[in-house]
Amino acid sequence: MKKLAILSLISFASYSWAQTVNDVPIKDIDVDYVQIIGTGRSLSTKVNVEIDFGQETKSISFKNGTNIKDERGRNMKFNSMMDALNFMSANGYTFQFAYTTNDEKDRAIYYILKKNK
Repeated sequence: MKKLAILSLISFASYSWAQTVNDVPIKDIDVDYVQIIGTGRSLSTKVNVEIDFGQETKSISFKNGTNIKDERGRNMKFNSMMDALNFMSANGYTFQFAYTTNDEKDRAIYYILKKNK
């Protein structure tokens, strides 16, 4: 019983230290492709990054479930889309292609990534 309790604590600790999207650790996302979306932040050089892997979100707001969270559950901040791309590469994803939108309602950079197998 003592071993089971220790194993449970270790499992919980490793899960709680992972970066997550919609409470799913990034390395455990079971899809072939993901899309990261970067939008500028007003009065800042940082970029907001969201990730879409076809997940169902937990809230009414689509954006709340797509932000990358750190080990403390806070939205991660990236210096640029290259910073986000390097982060995703370190988590097992390879860049495929990118495109941008630049209209009145949507100004964003989209990167399509493939999960390494």
